[in-house]
Parts: sequence; structure tokens; C-alpha cells
Amino acid sequence: MSALQASGLDLAPGAELPPLEVGSISRTTLALFAGASGDHNPIHVDLDVARSAGLDDVFAHGMLSMAYLGRLLTGWVPQHRIRTFGVRFVAITPVLARPVCHGTVRDVTDGLATIDLAVRLADGTTTLTGSAVVDLTEGAA
Repeated sequence: MSALQASGLDLAPGAELPPLEVGSISRTTLALFAGASGDHNPIHVDLDVARSAGLDDVFAHGMLSMAYLGRLLTGWVPQHRIRTFGVRFVAITPVLARPVCHGTVRDVTDGLATIDLAVRLADGTTTLTGSAVVDLTEGAA
């Protein structure tokens, strides 16, 4: 039985990947991500800079949310099966938000599944949208 079969996911269009809840995004998370990613834009970690830009507080890096979507995908399939992965940033993820990552099968053709992706907050705000193509064939490398 392959990992995909073990996931129990019906790969028909409309099937949903199990959502990934990543927990609250703290200021520590933002500082650690800044160091790990090399994105030291102070608007993500310095309250004074955020306020000088007219914001109430700092906010998460868009790439942090993309990384969470990557975790959603690699929690479902091995990384080498992901053929494409792209996102569009559509809203700010505020500090202390609790993003949830979602994936829905849009299409399965010739062993390739196209997955629509989104990150949503508890208030219904979608902060990131995107898609990925995953190779479902056995022995895919």
C-alpha cells in the first residue's frame, strides 16, 4: 500500500486534504522565521516600524504561510512528488492569528493531481491562495 493509499484520501475532484492547523503565530515565531529565511524586513518584527507604516502591529511573512502550505503538502505526499507549487498573497496574517491550511483536489489527469490551496484565519479571512501539481504515479521520482 502506497502512502497515498494509506492516506485514505479520495482523489476525485472536490476531495479535501486533511486541514493543517499550525497554532498561533507569536512574535517569537516571526523572529525565528526572519532568521531562518533571511527576510529581516523590520515590519515583521519591529512594532515601531509597523506603526510608522500605519499598521496596528507587526504581521507574519507571506513566505511563512507558504511554508505552512508546503508542510500541508509534504504531510500528504513525499516532497519529490510535488511538480509545481505556487501561491498568491491576498491578505495580511496578523501576529497571534491561527492559520489553517486547506487543500482541495481540482483535477486528476494522467496521474497528476492539481490541488487548490488556501490559508484561512478563524474569522474567515483568506490570506494566501495557490495551487500545486502532485505526481500520483507509483515510483514517481
